[in-house]
Amino acid sequence: QVQLVESGGGLVQPGGSLTLSCAASVGNFRTYTLGWFRQPPGKEREFVAAIRGNHGGGTTRYADSVKGRFTISRDNAKNTAYLRLNDLKPEDTAAYYCSAGSGIILSAMTSASAYASWGKGTQVTVSP
Repeated sequence: QVQLVESGGGLVQPGGSLTLSCAASVGNFRTYTLGWFRQPPGKEREFVAAIRGNHGGGTTRYADSVKGRFTISRDNAKNTAYLRLNDLKPEDTAAYYCSAGSGIILSAMTSASAYASWGKGTQVTVSP
């Protein structure tokens, strides 16, 4: 089981930026696919971005709503994943969750059910 701890959330104005971090406690971090999901108030959890491990060549996937604004990355030496959020909009307000899974095929990267481990989340609020 992978332990995941998110940080970096906060209150930001529209058009602003944030960087979320996800620290993982696992020995073979570099092999895991890492995902970011979010749950807006009163809505279901939705996919945001994902990045495969070394075996998957670091392939990334993004939700259409964040493509071009958000960037997922990872530092295997630090066992940490990142999500850079640029040009934030009020509709980006949500609790953001980091997730990790092994053996996730390319077509399943956007599916929450493919990820076995989850963090507790960090809140991002975009408001004037």
